Amino acid sequence: MTRALILGGTADASLLAAEIARAGLNAVYSYGGRTRAPADQPLPTRIGGFGGVSGLAEYIRRESITHVIDATHPFAAEMSRNVVAACAETGTPLIALERPPWSKAPGDDWIEVVNVNAAVAALPEAPTKVFLAIGRQHIAPFAMKPQHTYTLRFVDPPEAPLPFATDVIVSRGPFTLDGELKMMRTRGITWIVARNSGGDGARAKIDAARVLGLPVVMISRPELPERQRAESVAEIMQWLGHSTRLGA
Repeated sequence: MTRALILGGTADASLLAAEIARAGLNAVYSYGGRTRAPADQPLPTRIGGFGGVSGLAEYIRRESITHVIDATHPFAAEMSRNVVAACAETGTPLIALERPPWSKAPGDDWIEVVNVNAAVAALPEAPTKVFLAIGRQHIAPFAMKPQHTYTLRFVDPPEAPLPFATDVIVSRGPFTLDGELKMMRTRGITWIVARNSGGDGARAKIDAARVLGLPVVMISRPELPERQRAESVAEIMQWLGHSTRLGA
């Protein structure tokens, strides 16, 4: 009997959970634990890490998991690497639900970099107003350029003081083009730093930057081990041996 483990936290993971619940499949949804108020899911849910590769492998065995779907954020590289290793150790089928990265379109002004440190280096020396759309775990290196005014957006309010003065927006996506344009104009944003997460839920800021003619420092996705990938919920359901009513 199928018993799937969804490693989630993304909008696509929530769509998958809803479809799996509608299909009546036995599955568990796992949050990594970084979000203090995660969205409710229609499946049994666990929150927190597994304790590395060995802990995840032990969980797969103990819970009789037959299929694993990695639907974590494309930049959750450590988790994704652990999943590949744990599934190899236990012989458990694995697939990643992964939207393709955004592609540069006419009118985009991108500076493509490989990591956060390179993104810091790409910002100008002259003071400017920067929207850091990269998550709280990755902002510390920007303290190296304190001359800038930074705007950050988090799902939860920060629990501890941030490493530099910031304008913090607490909001959960998805975000609209009109909303992003208003936010950027109101705050006088002139530069954006973003990770190439792909998908539609976070794309509005990229479209807004194009409309406003703003440069975007775009951080490329990390390299991950080879694994089977799918770009839609429908493909995942087919992999699990079930059809879906979703076209996405």
